[in-house]
Amino acid sequence: MVEDGASPIIFYWSIFQATFSIPDWKNLIYGWQVFLPPVVAAYILGSIPFGLILAKMAGKGDLRQIGSGNIGATNVLRTGSKKLAATTLILDGAKGYLAVYVPYLLFGPDVTFFTALAVVLGHLFPIWLGFRGGKGVATTLGVLLGLAWPLGLAALATWILIALIFRYSSLSALFAVALAPAYAWWLGEPQAGGIAIFLAVLVWIRHIGNIRRLLKGEESRIKLKSPGTAS
Repeated sequence: MVEDGASPIIFYWSIFQATFSIPDWKNLIYGWQVFLPPVVAAYILGSIPFGLILAKMAGKGDLRQIGSGNIGATNVLRTGSKKLAATTLILDGAKGYLAVYVPYLLFGPDVTFFTALAVVLGHLFPIWLGFRGGKGVATTLGVLLGLAWPLGLAALATWILIALIFRYSSLSALFAVALAPAYAWWLGEPQAGGIAIFLAVLVWIRHIGNIRRLLKGEESRIKLKSPGTAS
């Protein structure tokens, strides 16, 4: 309950918190011994740059010097290796899935709320790379699958549909994460919806440059065929 005289921000936050089953901040403070280890572990897991590692292992060079300079699967595809890109996509998604599925089994939904955010933040801002990471799309989809597989499949289906129609990876990601909270609400997963809102904001912020290029008609399209390159 909100006390009389509380500020409008606190009032509306309390409504948002109750609607999406967001953990009380007091639980985080008083139970920091329980929350901190899995949250830190989730961040470290999220910060593993699989795309960068795989590209170097495959002899493709520094992924940050290729294409957009991003460390995600879309930029790995620009190396000409679809298998490498698919592997990156799966591993980045697996990070998100494990970061919510395992903590949920061990600690419950409150801890899972924070590990979901931590794993995506780890991917976006990895300490090992000077806090310059990927766009967080695959990891976010993995988180959604771990929270509620129908929600994850709905978001993934949205990504695929938009990609098939418009051939823009960034546009597909923006649609997928933007609609995820609505899917969660429709599926009766309020806390997953709350998490999806926060993740959508993070992903959209990381795609500001892509949004500008989309508006200018300068965004690169998805290209599955690269003559003369290995698959």
